[in-house]
Amino acid sequence: MRTIHTRKRTATLGAAVTAVLALALTACGGNDGGTKSAGPADAAATTAASAGDSRSAGTDGAGKTTGTAKNDGSTTAVPAGTNSGTSKGGTAKSGGNTSDSYAYKHPCTSEDLSVRVYAREGSATQQVIEVNNTGANSCGLSYFPRVSLGSADAADHSGDIRPLIPGGLGGAPAYPVKPKTAAIAVIDLNPSGAAGALTWINELNVLADGDHMPNAEQLNFPLGPDVKVLDPKLGLYRGTVADAVSSMKQADTKS
Repeated sequence: MRTIHTRKRTATLGAAVTAVLALALTACGGNDGGTKSAGPADAAATTAASAGDSRSAGTDGAGKTTGTAKNDGSTTAVPAGTNSGTSKGGTAKSGGNTSDSYAYKHPCTSEDLSVRVYAREGSATQQVIEVNNTGANSCGLSYFPRVSLGSADAADHSGDIRPLIPGGLGGAPAYPVKPKTAAIAVIDLNPSGAAGALTWINELNVLADGDHMPNAEQLNFPLGPDVKVLDPKLGLYRGTVADAVSSMKQADTKS
């Protein structure tokens, strides 16, 4: 009887040890057994790192939002004091409402927009204002961005220049912008190329939606030292640069 009892205890202990080892091996296999999905923090870190390789943020020392130069010669607005190179809004989301009727009832917010300004290729006086919808849903913008031209060093901006815009506006309640899509406007700083242009202007100020956004969300883009401004013209938001240029040429009304 003792011998049988001893064998039962040995068998029981062996089974327990085997079970413990099996659990340990299962735990180890769980750490290496699949590909880890990147979480929001990982994705944000990757986005910030890649963006930081091509842009560097600027600041005016007064808490304003300034523009930063990119390697492709364009300019992107970045909140002052940051160095991520990301402008108002991040990676575009998907799966939202993309209808125009939804956009008419939902104005765009700065958190879902990325704004950049760059010289139009082939023109010495035209600048492209590109407003990208990085949100999940369509949203509505005013017919054109609110734009002014002035000096970055001026204490009083009451003398800033406002461009002409096309007259006779009417129609839909807003300009709809679908996710991952850009609204484009073009401004010509000196359409006639005439002499006597202003040379003290070195900054383009842009508010993507002058109908719904507060002035505090205006973005400031440097224009460089050799800019000459005379009777500037601004077109309405359009889907392409070519269409935005055509709209700009029809500007005849004070904004």
